[in-house]
Amino acid sequence: MRINIQAIPVVYFEEGAVIIAHCVALDVSSCGNDLEEARRNIRDAVAGFIETCEEMGTLEEVLKESGFVYQPVAKN
Repeated sequence: MRINIQAIPVVYFEEGAVIIAHCVALDVSSCGNDLEEARRNIRDAVAGFIETCEEMGTLEEVLKESGFVYQPVAKN
């Protein structure tokens, strides 16, 4: 199944010399040495989280609990 993420809010803040990226809705965090690296890393972390939820069969439940609308994307 393919997942199409339209928009997931992420909060960025500095902690020392590191930029922390936190997707509050999914409670997923990552970091980077600069904003661009933090953005890349949080995208990867969220994608990994979603993939793991999908593999475990909990994706729909997790998304609903987080306030997202789950709409499976048809395979081509």
